[in-house]
Amino acid sequence: MKNCPFAIIQSMSENQTHWADIYASKIIREKGDKEVYTCASGITPSGTVHIGNFREIISVELVVRALRAMGRKVRFIYSWDDYDVFRKVPKNMPQPELLSTYLRKPITLVPDTTGQSANYARKNEEDVERILPSVGVQPEYLYQAERYRSGMYAEGIRTALEKKEEIKAILNEYRTEPLGDDWWPVSVFSSFTDKDTTTILAWDGEYGITYRDDSTGQEETIDIRTTPYTKLPWRIDWPMRWAREGVDFEPAGKDHHSEGGSFDTSRKIVQLFGGQAPVSFQYDFISIKGRGGKISSSSGEVISLYDVLEVYTPEVCRYLFASTRPNTEFAISFDLDVLKIYEDYDNCERIYFGLINVNEKRKEKEKRIYELSQVAEVPSEPGYQIPFRHLCNLLQIHSGDIDAVLDSLAGISESQRARLETRCRCAWNWITTFAPEDFRFSLADENTDPVEVTDSQRSALRDLCGYISSYLDTTDEKEFANYIYKACADNGVENAEFFTTVYRVLIGKERGPKLAGFLKACSKERLVSILSRY
Repeated sequence: MKNCPFAIIQSMSENQTHWADIYASKIIREKGDKEVYTCASGITPSGTVHIGNFREIISVELVVRALRAMGRKVRFIYSWDDYDVFRKVPKNMPQPELLSTYLRKPITLVPDTTGQSANYARKNEEDVERILPSVGVQPEYLYQAERYRSGMYAEGIRTALEKKEEIKAILNEYRTEPLGDDWWPVSVFSSFTDKDTTTILAWDGEYGITYRDDSTGQEETIDIRTTPYTKLPWRIDWPMRWAREGVDFEPAGKDHHSEGGSFDTSRKIVQLFGGQAPVSFQYDFISIKGRGGKISSSSGEVISLYDVLEVYTPEVCRYLFASTRPNTEFAISFDLDVLKIYEDYDNCERIYFGLINVNEKRKEKEKRIYELSQVAEVPSEPGYQIPFRHLCNLLQIHSGDIDAVLDSLAGISESQRARLETRCRCAWNWITTFAPEDFRFSLADENTDPVEVTDSQRSALRDLCGYISSYLDTTDEKEFANYIYKACADNGVENAEFFTTVYRVLIGKERGPKLAGFLKACSKERLVSILSRY
């Protein structure tokens, strides 16, 4: 595939249905035949890295997988922009008063007030680096503070200084007010205060920059090769790194991709550094169901990947993104939509393994989505085919005892058991934390007070108890439903009235899961123990 002619690649892309494969083909077509393709992502760890940030990470990873599936070697880099300025104290951090004294300093110099990491930036980085492998994302991390402070970018900074007027002209194309004569394409952190509240006074034409600390009035000249204080602003830093790393692909949010945004300026400025702009696309924002608007790290009110993995298994989490085009806005749901999302994933899996028939076009689309949803290799068999709603009922019947639920299922393989155990943990987290109150229930026990019933209801309950003892384990759901109706009819109780009575007796609610299936899911002994009290 490595030497595949571009005409064939074009033909392949026309037949591909998944956006990751289409973009992989576009990268090869536009960047030519290369030994290694570089795909990039990155973020400023200014606060908790949220699920909206993860959209960029997973979007790049899906394209990386597509390139590798085409037989290409790929370098997947993830930049931590930890030499950016600490601009705002997030609401979710301890000791906010202390943190406020570090405003305008590089975030890598801000202390971690949780006491868990070397500094504030590193705490946010480590949280992400620990969790990403669990969803199959393992990039090469680049730490920009380390690179800037080591002098690695000294030549890039000098190039920006040499090309000052050309960069300024490009930026001015998109500005309503042109940059002034005192503008410089670099910023300086003061060696006296560590803050960026400085004014550049002169550049000697080589590596020396003279600046003034605006808060103290002190001045000094520094060598950008040997001092760790200079940094390029974002709109110049980004294209400089594209050129240095030879980036072939990097998406960005719609704020960066807006007209006159940082992507528009960077694609021109990168040429001044001897590079070319990468293939890119715009991805849209993610909201949380029931709470609109863009998620913000600095607000502290965010949903992280950790939060999402409390409710969605790693494969279903990947599915949320693999099954949605990047330029489509969508919400992460924690309400009853969770049931549908799991069912959608299960249908995708059933299509992959041929358990349900669909037309060829949909089959190819769903199969590719399923492949890209897996953390590693595609499993050799489908998961245990149990509806997520029914799994939730079983967990509540067994009071969250996952082993008891798994032991109650017939014909489950070891592979299926391991996957279902993870799903059970997610389902129980959802039930106990997010599920609507009318979805939750618990079976009565010896400590539950009996409910008041009429004589005819009590007689019908006794008949039902007998039918459960005699027939529950030997009939299917449809057959046993007939015994429920018989208990009603023989005792002159309306069906709806009796169903409500049974739910009140078993779970203390007026309604519950479909009754016959619910009774079948419970153990005969447990039901008899409850009903025999009447």
